[in-house]
Amino acid sequence: MWGGGGGPASGGGPAGWGAARGPPDGILATPVETVPGRDVPAAHRRLGQIVEEYEPIEIIIGLPRSLGGGEGPAAAKIRVFAQEVARSVAPVPVRLVDERMTTVTASQGLRASGVKSRKGRSVIDQAAAVVILQNALESERASGRPPGEGVEVVV
Repeated sequence: MWGGGGGPASGGGPAGWGAARGPPDGILATPVETVPGRDVPAAHRRLGQIVEEYEPIEIIIGLPRSLGGGEGPAAAKIRVFAQEVARSVAPVPVRLVDERMTTVTASQGLRASGVKSRKGRSVIDQAAAVVILQNALESERASGRPPGEGVEVVV
């Protein structure tokens, strides 16, 4: 499994994607790297390389929702990005999961561990990706169903 999360950029793609991976037993997510997202074609290439290297059984992408559960412009951009990722990594399934509060949770966890915020956004993005993927793993384990919603490949 692979998870990604990051804030949306004004250019239509994510500002940065924290990549995390989970082992085949789906117990514990761990950080991989942060993929800069300002150059969307380069981000797609790097994400493709990560998928090739780690051979995930599925890809989890965080979907930013408001605290009330609604979707705004950031979620629309992530849906487009997820569709592009799904096309480029097919037949590996891509799923969108709710990422509400993951950056806050990641930041608090890093602070509690003694990691200074000046370590930068990339560390927070990786930690958020771990939280997103860990939540997805726990949800699937508890329910027996894949987490979130599947992204259909539209050609």
